[in-house]
Amino acid sequence: MSGATVSVVIPVWNGRAMLLALLEKLRAQTYPIDEVIAADNGSQDGAAEAAEQWGARVLRIGSNRGFAVAANQGIEACRTELVALVNSDVEPEPEWLERLVRALEPTDVWFATGKILSASSRDRVDGAYDLVARSGCAWRAGSGDCDGPPYSKPGRIEIASATAAIYRAELFRRVGPFDDTFESCLGDVDFGLRCALAGFSGAYVPDAVVYHWGSASLGPWSPAMVRLIARNQVRLVAKHFPAGYWWPILVGQLLWGLLALRHGAGWAFLQGKAQALAHRAPAKHQPNASLARILRDHERQIRQGQRDFYWKVYFLLCPGGTD
Repeated sequence: MSGATVSVVIPVWNGRAMLLALLEKLRAQTYPIDEVIAADNGSQDGAAEAAEQWGARVLRIGSNRGFAVAANQGIEACRTELVALVNSDVEPEPEWLERLVRALEPTDVWFATGKILSASSRDRVDGAYDLVARSGCAWRAGSGDCDGPPYSKPGRIEIASATAAIYRAELFRRVGPFDDTFESCLGDVDFGLRCALAGFSGAYVPDAVVYHWGSASLGPWSPAMVRLIARNQVRLVAKHFPAGYWWPILVGQLLWGLLALRHGAGWAFLQGKAQALAHRAPAKHQPNASLARILRDHERQIRQGQRDFYWKVYFLLCPGGTD
C-alpha cells in the first residue's frame, strides 16, 4: 500500500520518558506519518503534556480505563487508511513502519506485526505473534527465546500483538473495535480470534523490528496484571469456546493458577476468576468450524516452539489438540 495514509495511536498511562523516546523514534521513521495520536488514560507524570509539546494530538480520557478504551478512542479519531497501534514502551527501528505498510500490499492482508525484541536484552525475543490454546491461555510465540531463524520467517498469522501492529482502518468497521471489557490484557487475542473467524488474516514481518521494555505500567507478575489476565481468560473462553473443551480449560487454568501462586500472585489469580464469574458473561459468538482448526494449528505451533514446563505438563494432560 505504498502511499497509503497512516496514523499512529499510542495508548498512554504515565511513562513520560519512554513516551518521549518513542515519539523521537517515530520522527525518524522512513515512512511518512500523517498524525500521531496519544490517547491518555489520566497520566499524572506529565506524559500527556509532553506529547502535546512534541506535536502529537492528545485525547484526554481522564482516568485509567485500560488499554482497549484508549486504543478504541484513538482509532475512532483517525481519518487515515491505516492505523498503527503501539505501546508507549516500545522503540521501533527506522524502517519498522515502512516494512509493515509494504506487507499490506496484498489485498487479503488486513493487519501486520513485526518481530518484537526485548529492550533490556536485545538478542532475545519478547514476542513475534500470539497463539492461543484450547485452555484459553495465550502464548506469545518466541517469548524469552534467543533470536534466531525460527523467528525470521515471514508468514500469515491470525493474531497480532497490539504491542506494535498496523491495521487497515476498514478492519475495525467490519469486525468492530477492541472489546473494552478486557481493559488491558488479552483484548488483542479476542480481536484476533474475531478477525480469524470472520476470514481476515494478517502477516508476520520479521524485518520490521521494535524493542519492548515490557509491562512497564503494571509489571509482568504484579497482582493487577495477574488479576486481569485471570479474569480475561474466563471472558475469552465464555465468548468463543464450546463446552466440549472443558478438560483443556480446567487443566490449563489450574496450571496457570499454580504458576501465579509460584510468583506470589495466587490471591490475585483467585480474585480475577471470582470477578469473571460475578459479572454477566459476554455474548457468545456463533459456533464456527474454523475455531477448532485455528486452535489445533496454534497448539501445534506452541508445542513445537515452547520451552516452558507449564506447556509440557499441559500437553501431557491434554493430548490430541494437535492431531
